[in-house]
Amino acid sequence: VNLLAARNERESVQLAIRPKVSWSGSSVAGVVQVQCCDLCSASGDRLIVGQSLKLRRVVPILGVPDALVPLDLPISQISLQSGETTAVWVSIDVPNEQPPGLYEGEIIINATKADTESSSQCLGKAEKHQLFTELRNCLDALEPIDGKPLDEVVERVKSATTSLRKVLLSSSFSEFFSDNGPVDMMDEDAISNLSVRVKLSLTVWDFIIPTTPSLPAVFGISDTVIEDRFGVEHGSSEWYDALEQHFKWLLQYRISPYFCRWGDSMRVLTYTSPWPADHPKSDEYFSDPRLAAYAVPHSPVVSCNDAAKDYLQKEVEILRTKSHWKKAYFYLWDEPLNMEQYESLCNMASEVHAYAPDARVLTTYYCGPSDAPLAPTPFEAFLKVPKFLRPHTQIYCTSEWVFGNREDLVKDVISELHPENGEEWWTYVCMGPSDPHPNWHLGMRGTQHRAVMWRVWKEGGTGFLYWGANCYEKATVPSAEIRFRRGLPPGDGVLYYPGEVFSSSKQPVASLRLERILSGLQDFEYLKLYASRYGKEEALTLLEKTGVYLGPERYTHEHMAIDIMRGEIFSSCRSCS
Repeated sequence: VNLLAARNERESVQLAIRPKVSWSGSSVAGVVQVQCCDLCSASGDRLIVGQSLKLRRVVPILGVPDALVPLDLPISQISLQSGETTAVWVSIDVPNEQPPGLYEGEIIINATKADTESSSQCLGKAEKHQLFTELRNCLDALEPIDGKPLDEVVERVKSATTSLRKVLLSSSFSEFFSDNGPVDMMDEDAISNLSVRVKLSLTVWDFIIPTTPSLPAVFGISDTVIEDRFGVEHGSSEWYDALEQHFKWLLQYRISPYFCRWGDSMRVLTYTSPWPADHPKSDEYFSDPRLAAYAVPHSPVVSCNDAAKDYLQKEVEILRTKSHWKKAYFYLWDEPLNMEQYESLCNMASEVHAYAPDARVLTTYYCGPSDAPLAPTPFEAFLKVPKFLRPHTQIYCTSEWVFGNREDLVKDVISELHPENGEEWWTYVCMGPSDPHPNWHLGMRGTQHRAVMWRVWKEGGTGFLYWGANCYEKATVPSAEIRFRRGLPPGDGVLYYPGEVFSSSKQPVASLRLERILSGLQDFEYLKLYASRYGKEEALTLLEKTGVYLGPERYTHEHMAIDIMRGEIFSSCRSCS
């Protein structure tokens, strides 16, 4: 496996393992041991296992490979199912200061004997602990149900049932399953000699992906989902801790998180820091160089003595004195649909601008007001929204769904804006656009997920918004099975999962889709670098010449084209640096 990465970049690859024969007497084909080592350069520099090099098992969600569950390092064991492919996701994070050069190492996959004497060892400490945790979760879910509302009791019973089913279907009890028909058995003497060695070669080059993302990508985190699932009370110390964990974890994905709480008619309270502006934690959050933009709440996040208007004035006066104020934005209303909602949005924005004339208000929309058409056709009315919202909005954030496969319509939107007055054009995806257009739904192609950011770069948006990263159905137990919200495409609004669903870990578990978002954001930086050297037109030519992205229905389905484009940027920009 040959990889290329800049400094401050994460590069990943999947290893697919499918047993051709069985070395176990049950429906489990057998157990393999996966071992990895540091990647080393000829000069002795290293990319260290557990710090830079990490392995995660790809776990299906609704039958689609998506959740990336961490594996023990440097050695872990995996049970392989007969007739099924198991994938391991290998990630390499290259630090900012890593010396450029060629780094090499290998991953060794060994078949492990699973006879009576060694079966307990084959489980491994991690798998034993997982069984223990699942059983303990059953007790935790069922014991404190006296006096609980019926719907919560039902939820807890469902959670316990899910945990018990996981235990019974685990490889530990595979000998009691009914076999899936005859399978080829491997000679036991051959098992110990069977291993696959995957050589990893990574070229690190001297380009450094900027710490502060060039594209502000703001993603919502539902605070009510966190409160319900993890049982933390709004405003408690545990609540602040939980929000901080989610905030800091998402920063590694070049995402600028904001927390959100929905009100009536799509009014939304958004905030990046749960603390007031004069709290040291707020300054810590807003000053973090990995954060490209932050949301300022219009009203108090946690109840306080100040009236709402006094609160807003105080917050703005403090933030305007800070050097990070240029990152600030106010996201007040999501997709206003009629005159009443548009007028409410304008009134809220007027309050903000009364205290901070230079404040940026962000508005998401895909249409004009339905009860007062601004133009004869829906698309023409959509184009007139900036004129209708001016001067109450500075960031016009439009749905990619509106354009369909007509990316030529983008210029009509941009022509309505006044960038000389600080107006910006951002985009977002939500329920739409749907297949084959780029989006992040479960079951879409990997390149389709990654293409969202190629589209942003080509069309010229200066920011991106995604409505929710953890917006699954309500649950009251951390380990409860993940259910996507009814009425939404699978995966919409869910980019990571609670760690407790898969193991004893309390760390969030990323989705494959989230990793591909990161890859797309890194591609954005590569294209920006190339354009800075050779111009935007040349960069567009490269994007199309390599077949990576030509339009919302014309982009590569194969990874090779991406490698060719990145390699060309590496060769061209390295030679002129």
